Parts: sequence; C-alpha cells; structure tokens
Amino acid sequence: MGVPATVVFTDLHGSTAVFEALGNALATETITGITTWIASQCELANGRVVKMLGDGVLALFPDGDSAVKAVVELQRQHVKHMLRAPLGTAMPIRIGLASGDVEMVDSDCYGDAVNVAARLCDLCGPSQIWADAASLQRVAEAQGVTFRILGPIAIRGRAEPCTVYQIEWQEDNASEFLTMQGQTPAVLVPGESDVLGREVELRWAERSQRFKSFELPIHIGRVRHVEFIVNHPRVSRTHARLEWKNGSVLLVDLSSYGSWVRFAGASGSDVLLRRDECVLHGEGDLALGASFADPHVPTVHFKVS
Repeated sequence: MGVPATVVFTDLHGSTAVFEALGNALATETITGITTWIASQCELANGRVVKMLGDGVLALFPDGDSAVKAVVELQRQHVKHMLRAPLGTAMPIRIGLASGDVEMVDSDCYGDAVNVAARLCDLCGPSQIWADAASLQRVAEAQGVTFRILGPIAIRGRAEPCTVYQIEWQEDNASEFLTMQGQTPAVLVPGESDVLGREVELRWAERSQRFKSFELPIHIGRVRHVEFIVNHPRVSRTHARLEWKNGSVLLVDLSSYGSWVRFAGASGSDVLLRRDECVLHGEGDLALGASFADPHVPTVHFKVS
C-alpha cells in the first residue's frame, strides 16, 4: 500500500556547460558538492533523501508545507552561493513538487507523484519551483512566498492534465541586494547570454506580433495606444497586460468581463481570469470578454518561446 508523501525533484541547470568549462574531474567535484549540500538541507528540513541523480536529488517529505519551506530555503541559499561562484560555473536549481501515494521498493520510490514531480522539474526554468495543486492544498502563502497558477499542463503518461503552480519566492527581507528569484543576474546561467532571452508571439485575425521579454509590459485592447490591438466590441479598451516577472510571461486581466486561457493539449480545462493573473507557458489561446463556448468570442493565439 502506498504512503502519502510530497515528492521533491531537484536538478542543476547548466551542468553540461560546467563540464565543458572545468573538465570532467573538477566539474564532477563541483556538482557532487552541490547535490550533497541539497541532500543535507532536505534531511535537515524533515525530508528523506531517496537517491542522488547525478546532478539532481530525489527526496520525500511528509507533507506539502514542510516541502515548500525546504525548497524555498534551498533556492534562497543557493542564489547567495552562486553570487560567489566563479564566472561560468554557477548552476541554478530547478525544482518540481507533487503530492500523492508513493510505493517504496528496494530503497527506491514509484508512483504518479514521482513522475509528475520529475516532469515539472524538467519543465520549469532556472531558479524556479513548479508544484502540482495537491502539494499546495494545505499550504498557506507566507511572507515573500506566493503561489501563481500556471494552469493545466499535460504530463507524459497521464490521461488528464495536471494543474500546476509556480512558487514565487523572495529573498529574505534582511537582504538588500537580492529581490525576486527571476531577477538573478544573467551571468548566473551558463550558456545563456541574456536571461530575458525569451519572447511571446500574439496572433489575432491577420495580425501577428512578437514581443521580446525586455519589451514587456505590453497591453492588449481595442484602442489605438495599446501595443496589440484587438478591435472587437467584446474587448475592453485596455483588456489585459503581459508582464515579464520571475522568469515568466504573466497575463494580467484588466477587463470588465474577464479573460479565459486555454493551454494547448488541455482542452476543456480553461483558466478564467477576472481582474486576476496567470503565467503563460507553451502555447494556447486567450478568449477575451467571453468564454470559449461563445462562437463569436475574439480569440488571440499566444506562443511563449
């Protein structure tokens, strides 16, 4: 019979570039030092380390609350460590969380939560934490820690999409030189010349525009002064805003009647926003002013790459 647990997967982003920069011996020593530290921090936070995975760690926690506190503290401490790392050797941590029953077999663990946590770890960006809804069910936001919905995400091997949140964390208030995790300097990410090197494409009718991350925020609406015009009576004058925040593209609804978000591969699992916000990822569609059930609703296609 399975044991309920919150599964934590961690991965070091950019480890391949570190091997190229340092050579096998020194890179292995560096990576092993970091993963050993991650494992020890998990154990200090009431977690159980199941196994080391080269440049990652798999750990189990008794509940979502202890897991969230542990991974947020991991990110906070690791960002400080990276600021002292030699140029080109810093490796941000990516973390995935999922809760559910876990089967223990020969000192290893199996189950849907294990698969989901591993997949979320693969999908999230440097210094990010993605968690399924179950792992946050009984967890309250704390000072400097907020949960932002990413919507339904298709997970390989699962028939139904998984509702996912990004755990946004802020450095300790006592720190004066660090703010949100998405604002870590570009030099911390090996192999990437610009941490804002992403873009979002919007398409409606015959109009198609691309916006770089550094060009955000931009607005969607039916008036001339917005950056992406959707000239339709259902659309508010300034209907929504796209922001770059914490390494992600954020959609903020500003409208009178709301916005609906449908992610590709998650048909029927729409996210309704009424003066609310969510993170856009992958590609999908935005219904402005009415739901997708309305055949006349203006629909904007988006793609984040």
